Amino acid sequence: MNDATKYYIRDYQQTATAETTAIAPAVGRVCQLDAKTKRRKRNPKRHTEVSTPFDAANGFIKSAFLPKLKTAHSAQACMKNEKTERDIYHSLSLLAKHYGIELKQTKSYGYPYNISLALWDTQEKLKQIVSNWDSLQVVQDRMKTFFICEERYSTGTTLYYIPVIPLFEMLNDPIRKKAAQLLVSVCSYLYHIADIPYYRQENSYLYWIYEMLTDWVEQDDETSETELYKNELRQAKWVGERIEQKLFNRTNLTFFEQRLSAFKPADEFDKECLQLACNALTLYTEYPHTNIFRNAPKSDEDPYDENEDYDQETIGMEKYISFMADGKGWLYESLSDSINNEFNEYGNVEEPTIRKCFDGSPITGNNLDFENRLFTLLNDICYLLNNYKTTRR
Repeated sequence: MNDATKYYIRDYQQTATAETTAIAPAVGRVCQLDAKTKRRKRNPKRHTEVSTPFDAANGFIKSAFLPKLKTAHSAQACMKNEKTERDIYHSLSLLAKHYGIELKQTKSYGYPYNISLALWDTQEKLKQIVSNWDSLQVVQDRMKTFFICEERYSTGTTLYYIPVIPLFEMLNDPIRKKAAQLLVSVCSYLYHIADIPYYRQENSYLYWIYEMLTDWVEQDDETSETELYKNELRQAKWVGERIEQKLFNRTNLTFFEQRLSAFKPADEFDKECLQLACNALTLYTEYPHTNIFRNAPKSDEDPYDENEDYDQETIGMEKYISFMADGKGWLYESLSDSINNEFNEYGNVEEPTIRKCFDGSPITGNNLDFENRLFTLLNDICYLLNNYKTTRR
């Protein structure tokens, strides 16, 4: 572990706490996780103001001042402070150039107040111009002091699970078949390019959840509802495999633009499908090889991170982003309960994150534009598919 000290300067706004529910809503834009899965809360309190415990003038008169000691130790401390101050201003200048902000002139205020003022000013300006700004970290190692700026896409407590059974039903609905073909192209893009996990793949998180639920049903005593449960599980498996075969066919990407141009919306639902497909095609065109996990944080990327239990305490992105069978019925309710129960054991949620070190090394021009647009796309397609049956003409 690197011998360094890291201080966090965050946007101290209290995160709203969601109500805990036993069952996630079956229909809606997204499925809500239990509130306990949120990442660490930020302290909303200001620093306590320090007041003088006695009359300042009288205290000054009664005070006796010791002479300054010109020792090797004090000289070394002075040199260290000067170097720290110089390092901080150099790092701030690199940060300001990268983000295009103009820093407040603070050097005349004297150390260390000038540094505190510069940090406050920088933080306020980053909050205004960087939409995904999360924190500013001051890192002190043996050689120098510098800043690390962290940008993060906040997913909150949301499960981005795309249901495929409604898509299968749309494909067999003559009124919605053309719209369904558009959504197949969108889902094929999400499957192949964005790399969204599919629940029938054995290495996916939801595959394990569905298998666990299947074992429970088979091992439990027979009841009047057992056959209903088995039917839902069989449908989830059968439809899931049929839809994956369709998504696997890359001709859906080849004819994506052609399908989009030929589609004539007949009602509001068709218009929403059209807009969704337009957004997906634009994203695919601008980011033809980019997947959703490109900025997934990894503990070994941060040599200053002292959290050794990162993997054990964090919900990975692959667990809350996936294709699933359906967003209704006993199977969905059981899946939601299982996931909520498991996620309650975690302390943090893994989210797309960019960390930029302003230590003189080359700074990446990366941003979270792709993630902002892709998560919006996931949100919209979950909503459309979950509400498909309420839109029949």
